[in-house]
Amino acid sequence: MKLADKTANELQELLHSKELSIADLTEATFKRIKELDPKVDAFLALNEEQATKQAAEMDQADTGERSPLFGLPIGVKDNIVTEGLETTASSLILKGFNPIYNATVVDKLRAAGMVIVGKLNMDEFAMGSSNENSYYKNTKNPWNLETVPGGSSGGSAAAVAAGEVPFTLGSDTGGSIRQPAAFCGVVGMKPTYGRVSRFGLIAYASSFDQIGPITRTVKDNALLLNAISGHDEKDSTSANVEVPDFTAALTGDIQGLRIGVPKEYFAEGVSEASKQAVKDALKVLEEQGATWEEISLPHSKYALSTYYILASSEASSNLSRFDGIRYGYRTEKAGSLLEFYMNTRSEGFGDEVKRRIMLGTYALSSGYYDAYYKKAQKVRTLIKQDFDKAFENFDVIVGPTTPTPAFKIGEIIDDPLTMYANDILTIPVNLAGVPAISVPCGFDNGLPLGLQIIGNYFDEETVYRVADAYEQATGFHKETPQTWEGAAQ
Repeated sequence: MKLADKTANELQELLHSKELSIADLTEATFKRIKELDPKVDAFLALNEEQATKQAAEMDQADTGERSPLFGLPIGVKDNIVTEGLETTASSLILKGFNPIYNATVVDKLRAAGMVIVGKLNMDEFAMGSSNENSYYKNTKNPWNLETVPGGSSGGSAAAVAAGEVPFTLGSDTGGSIRQPAAFCGVVGMKPTYGRVSRFGLIAYASSFDQIGPITRTVKDNALLLNAISGHDEKDSTSANVEVPDFTAALTGDIQGLRIGVPKEYFAEGVSEASKQAVKDALKVLEEQGATWEEISLPHSKYALSTYYILASSEASSNLSRFDGIRYGYRTEKAGSLLEFYMNTRSEGFGDEVKRRIMLGTYALSSGYYDAYYKKAQKVRTLIKQDFDKAFENFDVIVGPTTPTPAFKIGEIIDDPLTMYANDILTIPVNLAGVPAISVPCGFDNGLPLGLQIIGNYFDEETVYRVADAYEQATGFHKETPQTWEGAAQ
């Protein structure tokens, strides 16, 4: 029985008919991970003993009303804390850290009956666009093992693309769910800021970070967002707004829908293949009754510099807690307390994390705060206002998710500015706090391309409706990468 390409509904039908048990599904999941992960390197830690025990207990549980995700396996990004399961944020400084509590989203997964199979590799502290900044290993793109899976949620996207698990959680600070989803040919949703609790998410930049789902189909994505959304008193930035059933929006009807297409998202640096894939997608949406117009988001050109000033400033503050005193890595070379702090952080953090801490500390320092941090906050407001104005006339905004398909491992790791530019199309969304999804929309030399659909605040329903209508009219989500060939199904 082939399980790797089954949707949540299809797996539930097998479980309900007793053709498959939760224990069987869990066992098959670990078997496939062990076969494929030595090539893909998506997982950092497996939760096999606990997951196997949980699956066996769930098979014996009452078969009354169940969540549509009951018994299904999921992988969790390594910056989301899991009780008793090592959580490192892919950094040496947190090696050996076993949390004593769960993130709110993890508790919600357990309440939905999902089986957590392991923790997924990422760029250290979510800082990166290629997954090459992990202390432990480089995750590979299942479509071409010589290319990057994107970042920082590269492990989460690669695990879904390789069919190792049907669901994963990632986090998105400047595109870290959508960019790897585009590179790996899967569906990645960055919800509205505040839609999903951040309690238990190891912070990079608190006013940007948002946890979201990565899946192979839009419907599965909506099911997972249903499970993890909601107000949380433990998170002061959690929004107390109603959570609709996102799957109810998947009607396939986009007749009369108004789409704005920013001219700035087709500027220099965006490949012809990416532009053409979006133009082709717009034709598909037009055929289904939607209309589109070119619009302008004039302050988008300042988004990259604004983001790296603000996010790095928040990182400088958030990462000050990692000093080797309370938990995690600590240096053995120190003659004084000051040397202990300096050496622990110098040895425990990677180059990219140190680069951003230094940039943020500089931007917040006396004499530069007004010139950099304060001015960047003002520009952030202008970027938000661009979106507010656009949504007065349009239901969604559409463009490429990334300027190019995945690049080769090692190709631009030594060029930080080029690496940062990979997020140029996703960063404005985080600055504004609006929701956005990436869905597969084509290929360039065998590598996936992503279509980004951006919605108004707390209007994930419309985003999902457009994404689902497009997905149903195309077949890109059914394509599978080379790593599937000959692998256990």
